[in-house]
Formats: sequence, structure tokens, C-alpha cells
Amino acid sequence: MKIRRSERLIDATNYLLNNPHTLIPLTYFAKRYDSAKSSISEDLGIVKKTFLKRGIGFLETLPGAGGGVIYTPAVSKEVASDFIEEMVEKLTDAKRLLPGGYVYLSDLLGSPDVLRRLGAIIATQYADSKVDAVMTVATKGIPIAQSVASYLNVPFVIVRRDSKITEGSTVSVNYVSGSSSRIEKMELSKRSLPENSRVLVVDDFMKGGGTVSGMEGMIKEFNSELVGVTVFAESPQEVKNLDFETTSLIKVKKIDTDKQKLQVEAGSFLKDIRPDNFS
Repeated sequence: MKIRRSERLIDATNYLLNNPHTLIPLTYFAKRYDSAKSSISEDLGIVKKTFLKRGIGFLETLPGAGGGVIYTPAVSKEVASDFIEEMVEKLTDAKRLLPGGYVYLSDLLGSPDVLRRLGAIIATQYADSKVDAVMTVATKGIPIAQSVASYLNVPFVIVRRDSKITEGSTVSVNYVSGSSSRIEKMELSKRSLPENSRVLVVDDFMKGGGTVSGMEGMIKEFNSELVGVTVFAESPQEVKNLDFETTSLIKVKKIDTDKQKLQVEAGSFLKDIRPDNFS
């Protein structure tokens, strides 16, 4: 039975959305729909225009026998800016202030909608960086890493502060906690990260920079390269002795525990990104 164009467009769009950063030969779609390559090319042209118009991402066509199409998820700078403004407004609520100067984020980072948009925004920032893996530390950074990794279509690895028997042999590093200045330890399974990987680090909240510094040390132990560090939010505490740049979407500028007040603003994200990162 001949497949109608409307059906091909719906199915091809769904396939592309679920397989980002993957070269898909035109012959795959031609066989899938029992259609000529010329028809498939016309279909993908419609998808490409729609993706660009709606800010869904880019569809690149590679010519030649080994060519095909690659879908790269991307959001506009305006969408990123609106998301950050929304998060700033939500985090300004003084009810989020916890003892010890911490800020409650679990409801936001447990929301599928927030995680979906957050992952797409961070993935857009690193779309051209050839990331091999996304790294975070257990536990609150895990949903962010998973979301970003899904848009980049790469694995995510979890660094832990305690060993798990299910992890097998591990590599451990010591680091200085940025918030308490104590010596801490983190571990990563030897099987989690191949050598010579390009690694993106993400986390939920950066208070002193010690944790992300520890992850940088872990990456070096695997003879791999740190591509970048992006956190959802950072505290007003000064970050010292970092030999790499970090990007934050949100900055908690001031915490007054006595008056139960929070001063929150946009972080460095929109200032640090290159103009060509966003569609």
C-alpha cells in the first residue's frame, strides 16, 4: 500500500526527533516508505523549513553516496532568555530558602517540562563541540545530565561520592570542597568513560566550585578533555582557583537568612554563548 506524504512527514519527523546528531542515509527513508529518493528529498525539505521556522533545530543534508541528513536540536536565544526569566521569577520566592543558605530546586528539576527545556538549551550551547559524554555528580545533577545527553545523543556518566559494588572497579580522586574546604573523594567506574573522550560537565547548583573542579580532575584521570561546564544555578559564594570557565543559567546574587530574602538574577549563560550557537 502506497504511503501518503502526510504519513511520511509525520513518521520522518518523529524519527529525526528521536535520533539527533545521527547521520541517516536517504536510502533508509526510501526503503522505509518504499518511495523514490527525490520524494524523500522533497519531504525533508519541508521538515527542514518547519524546524527552522518553529525553532526546533537544524536539518543538514550531506550529498554523495555516503551522505544523508543530520538533525541538530536547537532553540532560539529568545526561547532561552524567556526560560531563564521564568526560572529567576520562580527562584525569587523566599520560601525556597533552606537552612545553611541552600536553595530548594527539587520541584523544578523534577518537572519534565523544565528538564526538557533546560536540556535543549544546554545542548544547543554545545551542539558544535563534538561532545562524547555528559558528566555529573550524584544525585541532583542526574536528571539534567540525562536531558542534555538525550539531545546530544551521547551517554551520560555519574560520578559518585561513595563506591557501589555494581560499578565494578573504580577510579577515585580527592578534591577540596568549595563550600566547606574539606577534602572529599569522588569515584567513577572505569567502564563508564573511554579514554580520550570529550566531556561536558553539568550540575544543578554550584556553591564554591569544588565539585566541578573534582570532576575536571576525574576527567584528566581518564586522559580525556573537559569541553565545558554549565550549571543550572550558582550561589553568591566566590569561586576560586578554577582553571576553566563555568556558565550558569541562574545566579543567586544574595542570600539573607535573617530576613529570609533571596536576590536572584540571570547568570552568565546568555553573555557567554556565541551568537551562532542559537538558531
